[in-house]
Amino acid sequence: MNQHNAARAKLTAVISFFILPFMTVAQSGAADSTLQEITLKAAIDYSIKHQPTIRQSIIDEKLTENAIRSKLADWYPQVNFNYNLQHNFITQTSIIAGNPVKLGVDNTSSGQFTASQTIFNKDVLLAKRTKADVRLQASQSTARNKIELAAEVSKAFYDILTTMQQIKVADANIVRIERSLKDATSQYKAGVADKIDYKRATINLNNAKASKRSNEELLIAKTEKLRALMSYPESATMNIVYDSLQMEKEIVLDTLQFPDYKARIEYKVLETQMRLLKANLLYNKWSYLPSVSANGTYNLNFQNDNFVKLYGTNYPNAFAAITLTMPIFQGGKRKINLETAQWQLKRNEQDIIKLKDEVNAEYQQALAEYKSNLANYLALKDNMVLAKEVYDVVQLQYRSGIKAYIEVITSETDLRTAQINYYNALYQVLSSKIDVLRALGQISY
Repeated sequence: MNQHNAARAKLTAVISFFILPFMTVAQSGAADSTLQEITLKAAIDYSIKHQPTIRQSIIDEKLTENAIRSKLADWYPQVNFNYNLQHNFITQTSIIAGNPVKLGVDNTSSGQFTASQTIFNKDVLLAKRTKADVRLQASQSTARNKIELAAEVSKAFYDILTTMQQIKVADANIVRIERSLKDATSQYKAGVADKIDYKRATINLNNAKASKRSNEELLIAKTEKLRALMSYPESATMNIVYDSLQMEKEIVLDTLQFPDYKARIEYKVLETQMRLLKANLLYNKWSYLPSVSANGTYNLNFQNDNFVKLYGTNYPNAFAAITLTMPIFQGGKRKINLETAQWQLKRNEQDIIKLKDEVNAEYQQALAEYKSNLANYLALKDNMVLAKEVYDVVQLQYRSGIKAYIEVITSETDLRTAQINYYNALYQVLSSKIDVLRALGQISY
C-alpha cells in the first residue's frame, strides 16, 4: 500500500512538473488581458495594444513589407525548369527532292533549364527606390489611427469621470435632503412647522434618487463605450480610478502657441505621398526606355521511336542571350499615363495647401472653444463655492426658525446645479484641450 501511494505521488509530481508551467503561462496571459486599475494612460495604452483597428494597421504594415520583398525578389536571378513528354500518333511528313520524308520520331521528351537576370526593368527599379517611403506610409497610417484612438479614449474617459462625479454629487445631495427631511419631520411633530415642509423634502428626495438612477444608467452606457474603444473583455470589471485634483491641474494649456501644420501626422502622410507620386512620375518617364535582361537556356532533348529506349540518347542544346525589349508605339498610352502622374502630383500639392488652411482654422476654433470653456469653468467653480456657503447659512437659519423650508430647497437646488455644472464644465474644458493638442499635432503614439 505504501509503495502504491509512493508511486502515485511520484506520478503526480512528474505531471505537475510538465503542466504547471503551462498553467502559469495561461494565468499570466489572462492577467495581461485585464487591468487592476484603469487610469487614463492605462486606458490609452491598453486600447492601442488591443484595439482591432490598430492591430489591422500593424497587419497592413506586415503585408506592405511582404509586398516590397515580393517586388524586390525580381532583382534576383530567376531559375526555372520545364519538362515535356510527347508521343506522336502521326509524325509530320515533308517532300524533299520529290520524295516523302518522315520528320521526327514517335516519342520525344525534353527538359529545359532556364535562367534570367534583370539588368534594367522600370517596375523593379521603382520598387527599389520607393521601398523606404512605402514602409513609412504604412507606419504613418498606423500612427494616425493611434492618435485618433487616443483622442477618442481620452474624451470617453473624461465623460465617464463627469458622470461618476455627478453620481457622487447626487449621493451627497441625498444625504443633505434626508437630513433636511429629518429636521422637517421633527419640526412638524413638535408643532413648529406644518406638514408641507417634510412633504416637500420627500418630493425633493425622490427627485434626487431618480436623478442618481438616471446617471447610473448613463454611466453603464458610457463605460461600455469606453470598453468598446479599448476592446476590453466584456466579462472583466472596469475599475476606473482618477485624481480630481490632477484633473483640475490638467486643464492648464499654453494658449500662446502657434499651429505648425508640418507637425501634423496628416502633413507627414501627404509629404510621403508626394515623394511616392514623384517616383511614379519618374516611373512613367522610364516607360520610354527599353527593358534589358540576360538569360540562358540548357535543353535536354530525347527522341526515339521506341518508347523503352527514349531516354537512351540525349541531343542537348544550350544558349545564352541578352534580351532588349523596346516599346515603340502603344497608342499614346505612355503619354497619357505621364500626364496623369503629373496631375496627381499637382493635386497632392493642393492637398498640402488645403491642409495648411484647415489646420489654422481648426486650431483657432479649438482654441476659442477651450478659452470659452475655461472661462465658464472658472466662473462655475466660484459659483459652486458660493452656492455651498449659501446653503450652509440657509440650512442653519432654517434650523433656527429664521428661514422657511422653501428657501432650503431653493439653496439646495442651486448647490446641486452648481456642482453638476462645474463637473460638466471640467469635462468640456478637458475635451476641448484634447482638440487643441490634436490641432497642434502634439498628440503622438
